[in-house]
Amino acid sequence: MLRLAGHEISSGPILLDRYLNEAIEADVDCIADGTSVYVAGVMEHIEEAGIHSGDSACALPPYTLSPAIVTELKAQTEAMARELGIVGLMNVQYAIKDQEVFVLEVNPRASRTVPFVAKATGVPVAKIGARVMAGDKLSSFNLDDRAVVPHVAVKEAVFPFNRFAEVDIILGPEMRSTGEVMGLDTSFERAFAKSQLGAGVKLPESGTVFLSVRASDKPHLPALGRLLASMGFRILATRGTASRLRESGIEVELVNKVLEGRPHCVDAIRSGDVQMVINTAQGAQSVADSFDIRRSALVLGVPHYTTMAGARAAIHAIAAMREGPLDVAPLQSYFSGSF
Repeated sequence: MLRLAGHEISSGPILLDRYLNEAIEADVDCIADGTSVYVAGVMEHIEEAGIHSGDSACALPPYTLSPAIVTELKAQTEAMARELGIVGLMNVQYAIKDQEVFVLEVNPRASRTVPFVAKATGVPVAKIGARVMAGDKLSSFNLDDRAVVPHVAVKEAVFPFNRFAEVDIILGPEMRSTGEVMGLDTSFERAFAKSQLGAGVKLPESGTVFLSVRASDKPHLPALGRLLASMGFRILATRGTASRLRESGIEVELVNKVLEGRPHCVDAIRSGDVQMVINTAQGAQSVADSFDIRRSALVLGVPHYTTMAGARAAIHAIAAMREGPLDVAPLQSYFSGSF
């Protein structure tokens, strides 16, 4: 029985949970035969935990997780697969917060990430999983999960937002994507740029970037603002965002929010003066007030990001693109070492 201030509030089971704010999410796919375990791939999500895993872009191998954390993820996955007696494929979703690993869910089945892992590593994961389920042992496949992947693969989700009027593009715990694409290159930044092209997003290499972010994201602004300024981008921002950038010595032009009167930020987007939009919102009122920003960018085909993690990846990808053109090579060349 649970009592609060002397009053009974429940005589049944109580679930207590907490939200891991700004945690990094990771996916791990493995194959087990009941005794041996092969970790096929460890993927780091680009969007923070709280965004549905099917909607989040992810990188293989992880691009910010330390080797110690990756080793821990593999060890926990292997331990759970053995303890559960898994025969076939298993997927585990983790959250990493302050270097501590949390298990979000364990799925004793093939995950939607299996085709991505197979293409990124060159290992026929689904085929091996099926053969193990039919009685083969992992030892017969000459697998080595210590092998280092010499390239980076980035999976990006594809969304149907432009087919539905009045739909907001903000991502959350409900899956909304309808497809996936993959970018492959020798660095995370260039692989991410290719993934955006595959998803129909052409990142600008010059022009104006509009920023309007929630309070909790403002500490991340100076680093992104400096990189944008160093590449010659004009920065347009709403009052609070502009103030934070100016405090860091970054030149920025102030623009009104929609509620502050015209000319405002949506006018700038619709007139073609903005080449990329970074807009993060928190709370029902803030999300509602900034809807026109995101919808206008979507309708006009302006690249737009609603998480700071996605925006950071995009800006670094632009910097990489400006260093030289993106190379194109057959998928097989990445595994033969001839790229």
